[in-house]
Amino acid sequence: MSKGIWIAVYEKIENMETLKKYATKATEAIGKYSGKFLVRGGKNITLEGNQSPRTVIVEFPSFADAEKCYNSDEYQEAHNILKGSVKRNLQIIEGV
Repeated sequence: MSKGIWIAVYEKIENMETLKKYATKATEAIGKYSGKFLVRGGKNITLEGNQSPRTVIVEFPSFADAEKCYNSDEYQEAHNILKGSVKRNLQIIEGV
Protein backbone atom coordinates (compact mmCIF):
# COMPACT_ATOMS: atom_id res chain seq x y z
CA MET A 1 0.00 0.00 0.00
CA SER A 2 1.35 3.43 -0.95
CA LYS A 3 1.74 6.10 1.67
CA GLY A 4 -0.17 9.36 1.47
CA ILE A 5 1.84 12.55 1.74
CA TRP A 6 0.52 16.03 2.50
CA ILE A 7 2.70 18.80 1.15
CA ALA A 8 1.73 22.30 2.24
CA VAL A 9 3.74 25.19 0.81
CA TYR A 10 2.86 28.52 2.32
CA GLU A 11 3.09 31.66 0.19
CA LYS A 12 2.01 34.16 2.82
CA ILE A 13 1.38 34.10 6.58
CA GLU A 14 -0.59 37.07 7.90
CA ASN A 15 -0.73 36.16 11.59
CA MET A 16 1.64 33.76 13.40
CA GLU A 17 -0.65 33.52 16.45
CA THR A 18 -3.48 32.27 14.24
CA LEU A 19 -1.10 29.79 12.62
CA LYS A 20 -0.09 28.50 16.07
CA LYS A 21 -3.76 27.96 17.03
CA TYR A 22 -4.33 26.11 13.77
CA ALA A 23 -1.21 23.98 14.28
CA THR A 24 -2.35 22.86 17.74
CA LYS A 25 -5.74 21.68 16.44
CA ALA A 26 -4.34 20.25 13.20
CA THR A 27 -1.72 18.21 15.07
CA GLU A 28 -4.48 16.47 17.03
CA ALA A 29 -6.38 15.57 13.85
CA ILE A 30 -3.24 14.44 12.05
CA GLY A 31 -2.29 12.21 15.00
CA LYS A 32 -5.75 10.62 14.98
CA TYR A 33 -5.12 9.46 11.40
CA SER A 34 -1.57 8.26 12.19
CA GLY A 35 0.09 11.15 10.37
CA LYS A 36 3.78 11.72 11.02
CA PHE A 37 5.42 15.11 10.48
CA LEU A 38 8.50 14.86 8.28
CA VAL A 39 8.97 18.61 7.79
CA ARG A 40 7.40 21.34 9.87
CA GLY A 41 8.89 24.70 8.97
CA GLY A 42 12.53 24.88 10.01
CA LYS A 43 15.70 26.00 8.31
CA ASN A 44 15.52 26.10 4.53
CA ILE A 45 17.23 27.50 1.48
CA THR A 46 15.53 28.30 -1.82
CA LEU A 47 17.65 27.28 -4.80
CA GLU A 48 14.99 27.70 -7.51
CA GLY A 49 11.63 29.42 -7.67
CA ASN A 50 10.02 31.57 -5.00
CA GLN A 51 10.99 31.64 -1.34
CA SER A 52 8.32 30.11 0.91
CA PRO A 53 7.90 31.24 4.52
CA ARG A 54 6.91 27.71 5.58
CA THR A 55 6.65 24.18 4.20
CA VAL A 56 5.01 21.26 6.00
CA ILE A 57 5.20 17.60 4.93
CA VAL A 58 3.15 14.91 6.67
CA GLU A 59 3.29 11.18 5.93
CA PHE A 60 0.21 8.98 6.42
CA PRO A 61 0.03 5.17 6.27
CA SER A 62 -2.02 5.39 3.04
CA PHE A 63 -3.36 7.86 0.50
CA ALA A 64 -6.86 7.09 1.80
CA ASP A 65 -5.81 7.98 5.38
CA ALA A 66 -4.40 11.30 4.16
CA GLU A 67 -7.69 12.09 2.39
CA LYS A 68 -9.78 11.00 5.38
CA CYS A 69 -7.78 13.23 7.68
CA TYR A 70 -8.17 16.28 5.46
CA ASN A 71 -11.92 15.73 5.13
CA SER A 72 -12.45 14.90 8.82
CA ASP A 73 -14.48 17.15 11.08
CA GLU A 74 -11.44 17.51 13.36
CA TYR A 75 -9.15 18.76 10.61
CA GLN A 76 -11.79 20.99 9.03
CA GLU A 77 -12.31 22.64 12.42
CA ALA A 78 -8.57 23.40 12.48
CA HIS A 79 -8.60 24.50 8.84
CA ASN A 80 -11.37 27.02 9.55
CA ILE A 81 -9.02 28.80 11.97
CA LEU A 82 -6.73 29.64 9.02
CA LYS A 83 -9.39 31.34 6.89
CA GLY A 84 -8.02 34.64 5.62
CA SER A 85 -4.75 34.45 7.55
CA VAL A 86 -2.59 32.37 5.18
CA LYS A 87 -2.16 31.66 1.52
CA ARG A 88 -0.85 28.19 0.81
CA ASN A 89 -0.94 25.28 -1.59
CA LEU A 90 -1.72 21.89 -0.09
CA GLN A 91 -1.58 18.66 -2.06
CA ILE A 92 -2.01 15.02 -1.18
CA ILE A 93 0.46 12.94 -3.15
CA GLU A 94 0.87 9.19 -3.37
CA GLY A 95 4.17 8.20 -1.78
CA VAL A 96 6.51 5.39 -2.72
